[in-house]
Amino acid sequence: MAAVNRGDGMNYAPVSIVKPSPVCGPGEFVFAAMALDHGHIYGMTNGLLEAGATLKWVYDPDPAKVAQFIQAYPQAQAASSPEVILEDGEVKLVAAAAIPSDRGPLGVRVMRHGKDYFTDKTPFTTLEQLAEARAAAEATRRKYMVYYSERLHVESAIYAGRLIQEGAIGRVVQVIGTGPHRLNKPSRPDWFFRKAQYGGILTDIGSHQIEQFLYFAGCKDAAVASSKVANYNNPDVPELEDFGDATLIGDNGATNYFRVDWLTPNGLGTWGDGRTIILGTDGYIELRKYIDVGRDRSGDHVYLVNHEGEHHLSVGGQVGFPFFGELILDCLNRTENAMTQAHAFKAAELCIAAQNKAVRL
Repeated sequence: MAAVNRGDGMNYAPVSIVKPSPVCGPGEFVFAAMALDHGHIYGMTNGLLEAGATLKWVYDPDPAKVAQFIQAYPQAQAASSPEVILEDGEVKLVAAAAIPSDRGPLGVRVMRHGKDYFTDKTPFTTLEQLAEARAAAEATRRKYMVYYSERLHVESAIYAGRLIQEGAIGRVVQVIGTGPHRLNKPSRPDWFFRKAQYGGILTDIGSHQIEQFLYFAGCKDAAVASSKVANYNNPDVPELEDFGDATLIGDNGATNYFRVDWLTPNGLGTWGDGRTIILGTDGYIELRKYIDVGRDRSGDHVYLVNHEGEHHLSVGGQVGFPFFGELILDCLNRTENAMTQAHAFKAAELCIAAQNKAVRL
């Protein structure tokens, strides 16, 4: 059992920490990347490579995006068309970060070619797309997995999940999440400001928050009690929503409130002060994921308070990202250890439901 530094020179080790190792050797799990519209494709690719996957192809209609990707991953071959990837029997999984409104149709196409699909969040922009993907996943028995990165690729969030599983705070009864982002308006593509393409703020970055709630609280379903959206600060792009929040009630009685926004001030030392507060019957956890404001510009701070005391755990670089290896093994063995298909689809369904129900302020 490895100890985690508290930040005060002492150690506290409530759970076992074993950083994941590659789960397969070269050539045992081949994947391709396509639709490079969002930078998350790099995080998705990094995670798969670190877990042992082999990158073979990359495709995007924009040669500049392909060239940039190959500069980062020179082992990737530039495919001349999507069909080169889809018809390659060696490729087991396609990772993609398309424009949000294109993610669902692309996933259906990939699954119908007999390959598993790994998409950036949000996985859909409409309930109709979700229904089509559910039907295709059932018919093809292929996976439609989602890169909910604010839990899957954040060590403090992974560690919090382990704390909860081992009973450190008892039964989870509420999850509060904040997902602020810096807008960087000049760097954003046109689709980012078109609601039909990005889906709305609750569908988009709200998907992270809802997925975390379902996971941390152990819910299989939830109801949207209320939701709101607004454009407070960007009248020049009226289809952008720069604020949104929602309240959900889980099927086990746990509750959720989250807020997402594009209002991060320039003075913050990172792109967003993402935080999660998880209340249990025997304690609580706060995650300061990307920065500890005014104290420490590093991320992955876990604050745990329970009957044993107060604990500050700095877990960056100590936990790793087990999702990617689990996903590879799930694809190879047709298991569901990384994430169930029902969970991936339910989080997507609820973020669209919250968006559709939202009052515009």
